[in-house]
Amino acid sequence: MTRDAQPQSPEGAPVPAYAARLNPPQREAVVTTEGPVLMLAGAGTGKTAALTSRLAHLVATGRAWPSQILCVTFTNKAAREMRERVTGHLGEAVEGMPWLGTFHSICAKMLRRHAELVGLESNYTIIDTDDQLRLLKQLITQNDLDEKRWPARQLAGLIDRWKNRGLNPEDLDAVENESYANGRGQQFYRLYQDRLKALNACDFGDLMLHMLNIFRREREVLEDYQRRFKYILVDEYQDTNAVQYLWLRLLAQSHKNICVVGDDDQSIYSWRGAEVANILRFEKDFPGAKVIKLEQNYRSTPHILGAASGLISANSQRHDKTLWTEHNHGEKLRVVGVWDAPEEARRVGEEIERLEGEGAALNQVAILVRAQYQTREFEDRFIQVGINYRIVGGFRFYERAEIRDALAYLRVIAQPQDDLAFERIYNQPKRGLGAKTLEKMHQHARRTGMPLAAASLQLADSDELPTRAATTIGALLRQFLHWREQAELVTPADLLRMVLDESGYSDMLQKERTAESAGRMENLSELARAMEEYETLGDFLEHVSLVMDNDAADAEETVTIMTMHAAKGLEFDHVFLPGWEEGVFPSQRAIDEGGLASLEEERRLAYVAITRARRRCSIFHAANRRIYGQWTSSIPSRFIEELPAEHIDQETTLTGGASLWRANWTEQEDPFAHVSQSRPDRSTARGPGWQRALATGYETRPARVQENKRSAASFAAKPRGDIAIGQRVFHEKFGYGNVIDQEGNKLEIEFEHAGTKRVIDSFVKLAD
Repeated sequence: MTRDAQPQSPEGAPVPAYAARLNPPQREAVVTTEGPVLMLAGAGTGKTAALTSRLAHLVATGRAWPSQILCVTFTNKAAREMRERVTGHLGEAVEGMPWLGTFHSICAKMLRRHAELVGLESNYTIIDTDDQLRLLKQLITQNDLDEKRWPARQLAGLIDRWKNRGLNPEDLDAVENESYANGRGQQFYRLYQDRLKALNACDFGDLMLHMLNIFRREREVLEDYQRRFKYILVDEYQDTNAVQYLWLRLLAQSHKNICVVGDDDQSIYSWRGAEVANILRFEKDFPGAKVIKLEQNYRSTPHILGAASGLISANSQRHDKTLWTEHNHGEKLRVVGVWDAPEEARRVGEEIERLEGEGAALNQVAILVRAQYQTREFEDRFIQVGINYRIVGGFRFYERAEIRDALAYLRVIAQPQDDLAFERIYNQPKRGLGAKTLEKMHQHARRTGMPLAAASLQLADSDELPTRAATTIGALLRQFLHWREQAELVTPADLLRMVLDESGYSDMLQKERTAESAGRMENLSELARAMEEYETLGDFLEHVSLVMDNDAADAEETVTIMTMHAAKGLEFDHVFLPGWEEGVFPSQRAIDEGGLASLEEERRLAYVAITRARRRCSIFHAANRRIYGQWTSSIPSRFIEELPAEHIDQETTLTGGASLWRANWTEQEDPFAHVSQSRPDRSTARGPGWQRALATGYETRPARVQENKRSAASFAAKPRGDIAIGQRVFHEKFGYGNVIDQEGNKLEIEFEHAGTKRVIDSFVKLAD
């Protein structure tokens, strides 16, 4: 096709060679060019190949110029990959693709042309997160609001959420308005937008919101783009938020040649504003849409696909699809029960060493966790045994900002001469101590030859500093004296909790009220849990120094540790999924905040995690987790119960021959002691009452206990025949004792030193 030729639409043209290499559903998605198309692409079904071939097909067959095709992705990486593939298909036939890119890059290009319609100039600036927070803090201060009580970061999160939903300040309802500063949300949103316009600037969210507003208000502009784009292609449609959905829907109303590619079973980003309902209602939005299912998987074994498909079928809001593959069956999924998190890390480490001994590449091994705090246990274990690893999508545990801050406090307590640590936290959380104060502190320390903290205390007793700064520094250093005294009296973990509370650090994170701040709190809780294993603060800080000194960045092969969210789109030969317990996964916080909708998203996340595996997938759950320094009995995730039995192998024994359920069942600790032994069937368990409870974001305690009972019952061991009342037995935790009562596989034992306890029979052995 030459530059001067007009695009043609040769009906019945032969299928190009690149489309001929596709399977029948993929090929159908390529050649079905007219009208709306929903390409439901399951995990590992080659959706990128189909999408890029469709794009190439539109150009190669003369249906449109590259400039007449709008192709939207979510990442620059995906856009580059698509451009490279299309160029590979067509070679010199493609002369630029100006409208292939991310939502925001395309809207930024549009906005440059129409900036004056929203009160901007074409050379507007796009501010980053730091500038946004600085601007919001200025507005908060100028309007006599306490930034400590109403943090700028919280307001930034709300504004981002409103923009993702396509809401302008005037669109906020009473509930949204009340979400900030007791009914001043709308006011500050409007002040912020006005300030941005005065600066000829916009933030990231404005790029799409401004263009949506222009399309809504300026019909001529909208119609111009509708005529321009003869075809629209959208990747990862299940991840679109409200403003993206509305923007696309307006653009597609003319030609209606819109093809969206996605998988509702992989919609896992609601916390970013993504709405799975967008893909579920596509056929309603575009009547007569052609739905093409890509179900042939090229990645995983039948057992992996069968387990994932069986699990996700428990979701009620989804398109029905069944993944299949021509691969051999391979190994079943392993479901492994362990005693606690340290044993979980040890078992995973041993499995990885075994795989490496069999010739497996470490680069093809991944550990996918639900929450970032789970990585610490694996990092410590891998460093101990010499397994190279890398953290993807985040920092190593001890390199995260909140962990470094906490460690800096502890270092100053242990070593008052640690100037670097003191400088890190003297104004963290914010205490109103600026750069000028720090400069004076350094000058005095250099003049006197004193450590920075000691020099600061001396300076605070002089007239060299403003009264407020001197008072603040004096109060902080008196806190350090108090903490140093307490370090001799309390455990290192309790000392950390004391420091976080009394310094205001915990309060700072709690007031931010964001998903990020909640994750940082979880990391600090895990840090305290790690400190429980050390008798002195010095011992723990020495351990941390050794850990942080370990650097496997230059290793040729490393095990990948990452969150399940970060793993989407990736694949590995061997995948380990730890922490599949109620409250960890599914996340209790997610369910409490989002009810049934969040539970279904957690299940989709489980589906994504399992389908990352090509050959082997192992799921681990622990009978005990140490939370806030206290041992807590755990039950397996409900998702384990939902895995089809024919696709999994369950390990019912642990190291040393102990049972899968290795819990200390005392009357007080047994969460099921007052609940009937009967187990309701799945229809009862998933009945309307259960759904109503989750839909409101809460479950009554009896409902939770019954759910726990049902999950535990599925793993209950049969009573052993070699133990009877009156026999002497040994328990690893409680020591020697005599059996005084027996009910099923539960024993009541009077221990010599621990008193009377109820335990599972497989946790004890007959005494010699």
